[in-house]
Amino acid sequence: MAFVNLARRELHCKIVYYGPGLGGKTTNLAVLHQRLPADRRSQMVRLQTPGERTLYFDFLPLDLGEIRGLRTRFHLYTVPGQVSLRATRRLVLQGADGIVFVADSEPARFFANRHSYDDLRQNLARLGRPLESLPLVFQYNQRDRPGALARVQLDRLLNAAGRPVFEAVAVRGEGVAETLRAILQCVLAEISGQPTRRAVRA
Repeated sequence: MAFVNLARRELHCKIVYYGPGLGGKTTNLAVLHQRLPADRRSQMVRLQTPGERTLYFDFLPLDLGEIRGLRTRFHLYTVPGQVSLRATRRLVLQGADGIVFVADSEPARFFANRHSYDDLRQNLARLGRPLESLPLVFQYNQRDRPGALARVQLDRLLNAAGRPVFEAVAVRGEGVAETLRAILQCVLAEISGQPTRRAVRA
């Protein structure tokens, strides 16, 4: 949950990138880190297995300057996608203010996307936080793959509630900044008590 450090006049918010393994979560953070001005970011922490898959999380603190007199810092995390690390994903989800669900457009990952989405819902429920209570943005990644799942298929599979959706090719940086901008807007609207515009589309 967002918290305020009164001594330093800072507002801290946590964004978690969730989705199936190898779907592009870490790539999103790596691209953002590469493109952000040096004064708007700090060091990116990457904890990985020998096979280069995220074992715990990636963490990218993002400084957005002052909002209403408070210096606002967003902390971006990813969760490991491996099925066996469910407890780790739940741990990373604790205190999240917003979620970016990165779906893989590869046809072979159709059911992996749904399994990961159900896993997200169940982990949040165990933390006492219904998914519907959190700002959520979808990114349909790897849109350049041959035979990529149609957007309507992914919507039916994952997004019955009509949350914001962005198509992306994260390895080329396409759709990455737009996805981040949308979740930051949703989180800030939630904190300020304004209704989130869930029907917004890319």
